[in-house]
Parts: sequence; structure tokens; C-alpha cells
Amino acid sequence: MTLRCPLALSFLLLLCVPAHAGDIVGFVKAEGVPAGDAPSSGGNYQSRRYKFAEKVDYEHLQDFVVYIDRPADDFPGAAVPPTPRTITQRDASFDPHVMAVVVGTVIRWPNADDIFHNVFSMSEPAKFDLGTYLKEKTPEVTFDQVGQVDVFCSIHSHMHCIIFVVPNPYFKKVDAGHRYEISGMPAGTYRVKAWQERLPTGTKVVTVPEDGQVRVDFVLGFSGLPRY
Repeated sequence: MTLRCPLALSFLLLLCVPAHAGDIVGFVKAEGVPAGDAPSSGGNYQSRRYKFAEKVDYEHLQDFVVYIDRPADDFPGAAVPPTPRTITQRDASFDPHVMAVVVGTVIRWPNADDIFHNVFSMSEPAKFDLGTYLKEKTPEVTFDQVGQVDVFCSIHSHMHCIIFVVPNPYFKKVDAGHRYEISGMPAGTYRVKAWQERLPTGTKVVTVPEDGQVRVDFVLGFSGLPRY
């Protein structure tokens, strides 16, 4: 078929050429109980009664995920089949503890231990039970719904990991230095979210330039929650 209209031809060419792209960069950190709300009984943790009680070290929390909160259909040029990922049962733990994946990703669950493990989830985005198995079996699960999926082992109560399923490929797990960079974002205005399993999710609106970087930092904590 021959296109006779130059305007129609130009429109088709625009669909084939990706928009100008920029990068979103920044830092993510956590804060604990706001100043003035902390209990004054810190010394009691040294007593025999409380010496094994866990206190959260907010300064060194890890496993933050920053992602663009927009459906995948808004990024047709980025729609590529996601690469299968792996979470290993090793030393009676899930490794890694947190994995962020784009919706539609297949995750494999090998057992590297010499004991039986089980893998199951009751989370709304993905409910499954892989049964109990040893090394000869490597089952797979496709995560086709967005959201947080908590995974456990029915044999070992301390075994827990999280699959955080995001709606599009523009996301990044924050590194050990609390830095992240989401590269190649099409120019536009987006809602950016920062997630961590123990903290309220942070949200900011950012406009990505056609070229260059825009910085978005997050401090996740409890100061924005209602007090009763």
C-alpha cells in the first residue's frame, strides 16, 4: 500500500522513533520514630529480659525499590519479554530476600540445600504452592499481577522473601550506597514511587527532560502518618 499523505507518513515515523530520553537519579534513605516520640527506655535493652529484642537500624535499611507508577501500555517501545529470574533456597533462607521484577516475569525456585523446602504464597497478586522438593526439581512461577508477593516456606517458619512486581520496566533496586538511576526514560511527567517493606511508600511527581538528568530523593519514614 502506498501512503499518499505526507502527514500520515510523518505520524507513522514518529511511532517508530523513540521519544527523547532522560534519566531519573537520586538517593533513598529511611528514618525511624520522629524526634520527640522515641521512648526513653533505651537502656532497658541491656537487661536480660530484652537483650534479644530486635531494634530496627533505619540508617542501614536496604532493599528499597524506586519505580514509575504507570501502566506498561504507556511505554509500547519498552515492551520486551522479561528475562527469567531466580530465587534460591540456600542455607535455609531465600536468596535474595527482596526481588523487584516487571509484571510478566518468570521466577525459578531452585533448592540448593540438602534438606526439603517448600515455597508458597497467599498474597493476592500471586497465590501458589510449589510443594516440598529437593535439588532435582526447579519449579517456576509467572508473576502476572502488580503488587507485593510475600513468599514463605511451610517447613521453616523464618524463611520469607518478597517479590515486588512493578507495572513497567522503568524501575531500579537501590544500591548499598542508597543510590539509584532509572535510565532512558521517555520525556514527560511521571509519578515516581519509592518502596521498602517496613516503611510507608513515598510518592513524588517529576518531569523528565528530553535529555539529561532530573534528581528525585526520598526519605521514607512515619512522620506523615496520622497520630492518635
